[in-house]
Formats: sequence, structure tokens, C-alpha cells
Amino acid sequence: MSYAFQKCSILIRTSFAVLAAFACLFLSLSLGSAFANDYKIGDIEITNVWARATPNGAKVAGGFFTIVNHGKEADRLVSLSSELSDKAQIHSMEMADGVMKMRHQADGVVIPAGGTVEFKPGSFHVMFMDLDKTLNKGDEFKAKMVFEKAGTVDVVFTVSGIGAQAPDSMPANHEEHQHH
Repeated sequence: MSYAFQKCSILIRTSFAVLAAFACLFLSLSLGSAFANDYKIGDIEITNVWARATPNGAKVAGGFFTIVNHGKEADRLVSLSSELSDKAQIHSMEMADGVMKMRHQADGVVIPAGGTVEFKPGSFHVMFMDLDKTLNKGDEFKAKMVFEKAGTVDVVFTVSGIGAQAPDSMPANHEEHQHH
């Protein structure tokens, strides 16, 4: 074999290896965000979409997520609907005189400009009512979120265990690791 042919062969193999590495990186980044339940509509980004598993016969389930508004104007999460039940309500929970009170947020929840609102246990959350089925850990179900300005976005809730404080893919003390 000539020296030029060997050099060309090495160059082709190296180029192919680099191209394959970039293809793997691109694929892993694309699939990573698809599996992470992250969604974007306009200036609104929705992450960590999950729900809690329910005991047999339960007729309600809690849904949780984080909404980031990257825009310069406030927006409002107006409503949700799901394939899981005909009725979903946005609720808040707060302590008042030593008692935890849950309130329906009929007007939705404002997402401030440049701000983040976490829907998490003991705070804002979604109540899916009159469930059609029991939710088991690992299940998924589709829902639609409606924002006043950004519009409607389809999301998928992934079900974590009964009593979970965070999605299975995130440790319960995830606030310590986020830098929003």
C-alpha cells in the first residue's frame, strides 16, 4: 500500500468516527429532552411533569410540574384537561392558623415575567378528579395545559410512587441542586 493511500484511509476512518460521535451526541441530547418531559410554548417552559400513583379505587390524583416564563410579560395558566378524567382543577395549599387549607384557583395561576412557579406537593398542584382508572407507578397520561397568552400545549404526565415528593427521575431535595 502506498503512503498516500494509508494516510487517506486513516483520514476517512477518523472522519467517520468523529461523525459517528457527533451523531450519538445529537441523538442523546434529542432523546434526553424528549424523555425528560420538558415542553415549550412561546416564552413558557414546562419541566418535571409528573403525578402521584393512586391506591385502588381512588377518584383523585395530584399533578405537579414547574413553569418558567422566559418572557417580559406575565402569563397565566388558565386550565388543564386530560385523558385521565373529565375534571381537572388548579389548587393551592397554604397554612392558615396552623391548618393546611387547599383552595381551588378558579382564575388560574399567574406566571410572572422572568419568573418560575413550582407546582409541587404542599403548594400549587393540579387535582385530577373522577378518575377513570387507577394510576400505577410508571404509567403515563396525556394532558393539555392552556395559557392565557402562550396558548395550548400538550404534555405527558409520568406517574411516580404513592406519596412521592418529586418525580422518580429527580431527588426529593432537588431545590438544592437547581439554579433558577
